[in-house]
Amino acid sequence: MSRITLGNKKEILQKDFFKSLLVEFICTFLYEFAGVGAAMAAETLDGSSLANLFFVGMAHALAVAVMVSSSLHISGGHINPAVTLSLAVGGHCTVLRSLLYWVDQLLASSLACLSLRFLTGSRTIPIHQLASGVGFMQGLLMEHILTFSMLFTVYATMVDPKKGVLDGQGPLLTGLIVGANIFAGGAFTGASMNPARSFGPALVNWNWTHHWVYWLGPLTGGGLAGFVYENFFMPRTPSISLPNDEESGLFYIAN
Repeated sequence: MSRITLGNKKEILQKDFFKSLLVEFICTFLYEFAGVGAAMAAETLDGSSLANLFFVGMAHALAVAVMVSSSLHISGGHINPAVTLSLAVGGHCTVLRSLLYWVDQLLASSLACLSLRFLTGSRTIPIHQLASGVGFMQGLLMEHILTFSMLFTVYATMVDPKKGVLDGQGPLLTGLIVGANIFAGGAFTGASMNPARSFGPALVNWNWTHHWVYWLGPLTGGGLAGFVYENFFMPRTPSISLPNDEESGLFYIAN
C-alpha cells in the first residue's frame, strides 16, 4: 500500500523548496497562457469547429509536454492540482507540499488569464462548461475518465521506476494523451483534466457555472489513478528518493 506523508516545517526550510514553488508557478502560468490563449484565438479566427478543436488540442498537448519537461527536475512538473493530488495519494508528494502547490497553481492560472484579458484588449476569456445536452453526472464522469487516463500515463511513463524504453519520454507522452483527450471530450466538457486550468477563466469572468464538475471530476480521477497504479502495478521496491529525510516530500523519479 502507498503511504501518504503529511510533511513538516523542515521541508519548507529546505533551500530548494522555494525554487520548486517558483518553477511550478512559472510553468503553470505559461501552460495556462498558451492553453487559454489558443482557445481565445480559436474563437477569434475563422475556422470550422473540428479545426478549432484540433488547434486547441494540439496547443494544450505541446504546452503540457514542454512545461512538464521544463519543471520535472525541479518541482516534479505538476502544473495541475489533479496531478499533485494523485502523487500525494501515491506517497510521492507530501500533503503540505501539495497544498502549497495548489495555491501556486491557482494563482498562476488567475494571473495568466488576467494577463490575457489585458493583452487582448479585454476580450472574453472562454470558460469550461458543459455542452448542451450533457448533464452534471455525464460531465463529471467524462472529466473523471479523462483525468484518470492522463494520470495513469504519468505513473506509467514517469513515476514507475521500471518504465524501461519509456524513460525520458514521459512529458511528451503525457502531452499526447492530453491532446487526445481534448479531441475526445472537448466538445462535451472542454476536457479540462485540470482544476487550475478551469479556475483562472472562471475567476476572471466571475462565472462559476458547472465549475464544481471541473474540481470533483479531475481530482477523483487523478486520485483513483494514483491509487490503482501504486497498489496494482508499481514494484514493491523503493521507487523514490527523498531529500534529507523521509518526511521532506518532493517526489523524484527514480532512474
